[in-house]
Amino acid sequence: MRLRTTMALAAALCTTAVPLHAQSGAAPTPPAITTGFLSALELRGIGPALMSGRIADIAVDPANRSVWYVATSSSNVWKTVNRGTTWTPIFDAYPSYSTGAISIDPTDSNIIWLGTGENTSQRSVGWGDGVYKSLDGGRSWTNTGLRTSEHIGRILIDPRDPDVVYAAAMGGLWAPGGDRGLFKTTDGGDTWTPVLEISEHTGIADVHFDPRDPDVLYAVAFQRRRHVGILVAGGPESGVWKSTDGGETWRDITAGLPSGDLGRIALAVSPIDPDVLYANPAATEDRSGFYRSPDRGETWVRMSDYIVVDPQYYGELYPDPHRMDRVYTVDVFMHVTDDGGRTFERVNSRFKHVDKHAIVFDPHDPDYMLVGTDGGIYETFDRTRTWRYVPNLPLTQFYRVGIDNKSPFYTVYGGTQDNSSVGGPSRTDNVHGIRSSDWFITHGGDGFEVQVDPEDPNIVYTQSQYAGIVRYDRASGEELDIQPQPEAGEGALRWHWDSPLLISPHDSRRIWFAAQKLFRSDDRAETWTAVSGDLSRGLDRNQRPVMGRIWPPEAVWKNVFTSPFGTIVAFDESPLVEGLLYVGTDDGLVQVSGDGGGEWRREEVFPGVPPMAYVADVMASRHEPDRVYAVFNNHKEGDFRPYVVRSDDRGASWTNVTGDVPDGQSSWTLVEDHVDPDLLFLGTEFGLFVTRDGGGSWVRLRGGLPTIAVRDLEIQRREDDLVLATFGRGFYILDDYSPLRAMEEAVAAGEAYLFEVKDPWAYIPARPLGGQEKGTLGDDFFTAPNPPFGAVFTYHLRDGYESLKERRQRLEREALARGEDITYPDRATLTAEDMERPPEVFVVVSDGAGEVVRRVPAPRRAGLHRIAWDLRYASLEPPSPGGGEADGPMVAPGEYSARVVLVSDGEYRDLTAPRSFTVKPLGTATLAAADRDALLAFQREVALLQRAAIATDRAARETSERLALLRRAVRAAPGLDAAPYEARITTFEDRLFEIGRVLSRDRTALDRAEFAPPSVMQRISRIVGAQFRSTAAPTTTQRDSYAVASGQLAEMSEMLRALVEEDLAALGAELEAVGVPWTPGRPIPRWPG
Repeated sequence: MRLRTTMALAAALCTTAVPLHAQSGAAPTPPAITTGFLSALELRGIGPALMSGRIADIAVDPANRSVWYVATSSSNVWKTVNRGTTWTPIFDAYPSYSTGAISIDPTDSNIIWLGTGENTSQRSVGWGDGVYKSLDGGRSWTNTGLRTSEHIGRILIDPRDPDVVYAAAMGGLWAPGGDRGLFKTTDGGDTWTPVLEISEHTGIADVHFDPRDPDVLYAVAFQRRRHVGILVAGGPESGVWKSTDGGETWRDITAGLPSGDLGRIALAVSPIDPDVLYANPAATEDRSGFYRSPDRGETWVRMSDYIVVDPQYYGELYPDPHRMDRVYTVDVFMHVTDDGGRTFERVNSRFKHVDKHAIVFDPHDPDYMLVGTDGGIYETFDRTRTWRYVPNLPLTQFYRVGIDNKSPFYTVYGGTQDNSSVGGPSRTDNVHGIRSSDWFITHGGDGFEVQVDPEDPNIVYTQSQYAGIVRYDRASGEELDIQPQPEAGEGALRWHWDSPLLISPHDSRRIWFAAQKLFRSDDRAETWTAVSGDLSRGLDRNQRPVMGRIWPPEAVWKNVFTSPFGTIVAFDESPLVEGLLYVGTDDGLVQVSGDGGGEWRREEVFPGVPPMAYVADVMASRHEPDRVYAVFNNHKEGDFRPYVVRSDDRGASWTNVTGDVPDGQSSWTLVEDHVDPDLLFLGTEFGLFVTRDGGGSWVRLRGGLPTIAVRDLEIQRREDDLVLATFGRGFYILDDYSPLRAMEEAVAAGEAYLFEVKDPWAYIPARPLGGQEKGTLGDDFFTAPNPPFGAVFTYHLRDGYESLKERRQRLEREALARGEDITYPDRATLTAEDMERPPEVFVVVSDGAGEVVRRVPAPRRAGLHRIAWDLRYASLEPPSPGGGEADGPMVAPGEYSARVVLVSDGEYRDLTAPRSFTVKPLGTATLAAADRDALLAFQREVALLQRAAIATDRAARETSERLALLRRAVRAAPGLDAAPYEARITTFEDRLFEIGRVLSRDRTALDRAEFAPPSVMQRISRIVGAQFRSTAAPTTTQRDSYAVASGQLAEMSEMLRALVEEDLAALGAELEAVGVPWTPGRPIPRWPG
C-alpha cells in the first residue's frame, strides 16, 4: 500500500502547472453549478442605517459593560465590544434570521443563549427554529432543540446552576401544536423537558423568577392565532402561572386580574422588593389595565386603566432597579410610572424613534438606559431627557424595492416596516461609499411599493400603510396625496397593508393601484378610474373558524392592527401586450384581463398549491406574450413550503416550477431576466435562489448574503444588476449578474473562460470627507461599499494550477483520507519544490493598439473568480521589496481588451481569447481635458520622468551609504595610510551633497525650518499628485515645472553617474588592490582556490 502511494505521488509530481484532470488522464468533468461555486458573485449590502430596524432584546455583559449582544426581530444577532462604536453580525450563517430573546450566563459571559423567532405576534413577524447556545461569545452556535417552537419569548438562566435554563416557547403563530409552553433543561441544553403546557393553541410568552429564590417562577400564558387578514390576540387560556419548586408544579394566579378572555400580559418582578409584581394585561372590552401585587401574585390591585397601544407587540415591563415602584412600559411612546402604576407619563421621545421593545439599565448609574426600538438603539445618560442614537446598525426591514433609470448611477427606493419609504444611491462617485446622508425619506409611516417615472426620475410614486400614496417631487421634496377615493354612496375601499402599485410599461403617465378593485390613472394620478369590481372572493373573515371556533366581535384585540381580508396584493401588466393584466389576491385568486380590465377571468386552482394560498407575486414575462408566473406564500397557515407556478396561456393552465427549492423556504417574489427567459430569481423567507432552466432546478445564491428574508426583487436592466429588498438587512445588489447567462457555456468551455466585461466608468473618485472611507469621522460613522472601481473581470478556471508542493500536499491528504500511508518525500522532490516558482495567473489588459496596459494578478485555484482593474497603468516607480504598488496614470477612455494568462516555468500562455470593452468617461469634471489622449501622453511622460528621478535619488542615497561604509573600511585596514583615501571620500561626499540638494531636498534650509526652492523630486511629486488625481489638462505651470525638473534631473544624473561609475569605481579598485575590507558596490573579490 505504501509503495503504491509513493509511486503515485512521484508520478503526479513530475510536472508543474498541469490541470488536475490531465494529471490523471481522465476526461474533464464540468463542475456542478452549486451555491459554493457561485459564491464569487458577491452581493453588496448598501444599507441604509439612516433609520435602523426593530430590536427584540439586548443583553449587556455584566463583567464588561462595553459588550452588548443585540437580538433583532428580523436582522440576525449583532455584537459590539465597544458600546456600539463598531458591530459584528454573529449569527448570519445559521438557518434563522429572526430572534426574540438573548441571555448571558451570569457565571460565564462567554456562554450565550439565543431564542429564535420574534417574540411578538404582529403581521410581519419572522419565525425561528429553536434555542441556540454559544460557548465562545457568539463566534459559533449550536442548536439545542425546540426546533418547532417558532417564537421564543424569553430565556432564563438559573444563577445557582447555569446548566438549568428555562425557555418560554410561544409556539407557532399561524397553526396549533409544535414546541409550545415552558421548557426546562438541567444539562445545559442537551435535553429539554416541558414543565408547563397549556394547550396546542397557547404558549408561554414570558417567564421570571424571584431573584431571592430562583425556584419561584412566574410564567405568562398567551393564547393567540393569526391568519391572512385575521387576528385573535387572546383567549380563555391566557393567564399567569406560579411555581415554587423550580417548575415541578404550577398553579394559576390569574385571579384578581381582569375576568374573561385575556390577551398578552406584560409581567415583571420588582428587583428592589421581589414580593411586588407588576402586570399589564390586555382584556376584552374595557377591562385592560395596570395591576400590582404586593404578595407574590396572591392578590392583585388594579392601579389604573393604562394599557399599551398594542399588547401583542409591546408585551414587556421594566421596573427601575434604582427606585421602588418606578416602572417603564415599552409602547409606541415609552411611558413611566413613579407610583406603581397609578399614574403614567410619556417619556421624552424628541429626536427618537417610536415603538420601543427593550430596555437595559445600568446597575451603577441610575440615569443611564439603553433602549431598543423599531428604529434601532438609543442611549440616555440623563434619564431620558436626551438621547444618543447608535447610527451604524443597518437593520432596515424592506417590504418592497423600486429603482429608477437615473444616469450614471441609478437610485434604489423602498418601503420599510415602520421606517418610512426611502431612496438612496446604488453607488456614489466618491471613496467613502454610500453614507447615511445620501439617503432621503420620500414618505413617512410604514413604507411600501415605490415606482419611479422611467422618463423623469424626479417623479416618484411612494406610499405608506393602507395605500397612503403620494406623488413625491424629488427636485423639491414636495408630497401630494393621490389616493383614490370611493364614489358617493360606495362602500369602503379595502386597502391592504401593502397595496400593489405599478407604472404601466406602455405609458409612463399611466398608473395602476389596487384595493379590492383595480384603479387606473392616465394622468399621473390626477384622476382615477376603477377598471374592475371586487376581484377577491368576497368572504367574511369573521365567519372563519380560528383555533377551532368562531370568535365574537369582543374577542381580545380581534383583527386590530392587521390588514383587511379580500384585497388585491399583487399586480402586473404584460410589458409585451398592452392591457394584459394579472391580479393576485390575498385569498388565493389570480384574475386575468386581456382588455385593460373590461372583462376578467378568475383562476383559483394551481398545481401543488393549497387552496386560498396568498398570492405574493404575479409577473408577466418579458419574452413570451402569453407567459405569466405566480408566487404563493402560505406561511400564515403554518405551511412554510415555497410555491411557484407558470402559465404559458395567460393563466388558462399552470405548471408548477418550484422544482427543488427546499421546503421551509416560503416564497415571496420572482423576477425574470430581460435577456434569457430561462434565467429566473426567487426571493424566499430565508434567501435568494436562481434557476437557469426556467425552474427545473434552483441554486441558492449566498455570496455574502446573510440568512435573511428577500421580500422583493428588481432588475436594473441597463446595468444588469439584481436589487434585493431584504426584511431586516436593508438593500443588497448583485452587481452585473450577466455571467449567470453564460454559466453552462463557461463550465463546458475547457480550461478557462472569461465572461463578457461590462463597460466601466472612468473618473477620479471624490473625497468630500477627506481621506478614505470614513474620513476622520470615527469608526461609528456608517458607510456602505461601492462596487469595485474600474473594470470587473469574471472568469472561470476548470481545474486551477498548483505548485509542486501544493500538489504533493493535496495527494498526501487524499491518501490519508483513503486510509493509506504516505512516505516522506525524497531529496529530489523537496529540491524541485524549493526551486520552483509557483504558477501565476493574470488578467492581461491591452489597449486598442494591442499594447499591454496592465497585468492584474488573479487567483489560480479552480472555480469562479471576480477581480477588478483600477483603470490605471502600472506604476513605473521601482518595485519595493515589501510588495505594494503605487498608482500609475489613469488610462484614456476608449477600447480595451482583457484575457486570462497563465505564467508557468517562465512561459506565458493565453488561457482565454480576448474580451473587448470600452472605458467610458463619467464626465462629471467641470474643466476636464478636451483631449484625453494628449492628457494621458503628458501623464505618461511625467511617469517616465518620475521613474528616472526616483532611480537617481535612490542611487544617490545608496552611494551615500557606500561612502560611509568605505570610510569605516579604510580606517579598519591595518598598515594603510588612511588620510589620502578619506580626503577623496570627503570630496565625493561634497559632490553628493550638492546633487542631493538639487535632486531631493536642501537640507541646510529645510532642517532649519527655512524655505528652499523646490527640488526635482518635489516638483515631480507635485505634478504627479495633481495629474494622477485629475482629468483636467496640465496647467502651464505644471508643464513649465516639468521642463525645469527634466533639465535639472539630466544634469544631476550625469553628475551622479560620473561620481559612481568613474571616480568611485576607481577608488574601489584601488582599495581592493591594497586589501581594504570589502564594502557593498565593489566587485566581488576573486579567490584563486
